[in-house]
Amino acid sequence: MKLSEFKFDLPTSLIAEHPTPNRDESRLMIVHKKSGQVEHKIFKDIINYMDDGDAMVVNNTKVFPARLYGNKEKTGAKIEVFLLRELNADAHLWDVLVDPARKIRVGNKLYFGDSDLVAEVIDNTTSRGRTIRFLFDGTSDDFQKAIDQLGETPLPKYIKRPVVEEDRERFQTIFAQEELKGAVAAPTAGMHFTRQLVKRLELKGIEVAPITLHVGLGTFRQVDVEDLTKHKTDSENFDIKDKSALIINKALDNKKRVFAIGTTSLRTIESNVSANNRVKAGSGWTDRFIFPPYDFKIASALVTNFHAPESTLYMMACAFGGFNTIKKAYETAIKEKYRFLSYGDAMLIL
Repeated sequence: MKLSEFKFDLPTSLIAEHPTPNRDESRLMIVHKKSGQVEHKIFKDIINYMDDGDAMVVNNTKVFPARLYGNKEKTGAKIEVFLLRELNADAHLWDVLVDPARKIRVGNKLYFGDSDLVAEVIDNTTSRGRTIRFLFDGTSDDFQKAIDQLGETPLPKYIKRPVVEEDRERFQTIFAQEELKGAVAAPTAGMHFTRQLVKRLELKGIEVAPITLHVGLGTFRQVDVEDLTKHKTDSENFDIKDKSALIINKALDNKKRVFAIGTTSLRTIESNVSANNRVKAGSGWTDRFIFPPYDFKIASALVTNFHAPESTLYMMACAFGGFNTIKKAYETAIKEKYRFLSYGDAMLIL
């Protein structure tokens, strides 16, 4: 398929600036992919679409405060430093994005707030990318605390308002645990769940299978080639524990459904499949780019937010639900004023 086929007009008024007051009371569109039927519900109604023995795959990555603001040595110019990936924990070496990039060259030093944290630029990676070394004397735990105090919740740039304290908790799922490498963006479909809703699901017999995919900015990188087979995505680190693989495979063996909560969960379980179409436990890296047509081996249902035009996430939803079905569902969502993107409403594709 071609990039231009995934174009649609998204009114800026539908981009959610804030989360709903209660996580599980966002709107939920149910899309039945075989019939194309659409239902309009509240997110907590999802329990009515799951049955005893179904498995629910959630991404337990933890978003860390990846956006820092420093001042350039001598000039004092304000520079945004977005932490992408830790390269060496002992040396405090990171791949980052800097803005404005034209002001930052190899050898420059950056000072962060009133703290003792200083960084030196040691290499260029891309037009906005740099490798930096933090000059820090403390332990890894001390360094993590410094980043936690100085860093800002990495809300996407399309959210125009200032970051507030509430975002630290709301731009995070209740499943968030794994911060070893850390995500720079939230697995947003999981943000609709509350502990009470998960408890009700477990009492109904639905088993939760946590997996980890540390979401990088590559997930949101703009596709700039018309021929989708030419697009390359950044690799992201994943981990599937033995227990979670057993839960997923038991559901498959018992002819029950596997609900992927979010495109990150979907991509992870579809990236580590055995020859007999079962999920394999293990860890590694995936650069899997899913667009129509695609033969899904594991997931039978997908919970996902409403995504931007021409985004890889929208393409993945179209691959799962059928291009024409999801295209029509998005037209309905715009007409019915569903809220889009990270803090927006959700869709369940069955």
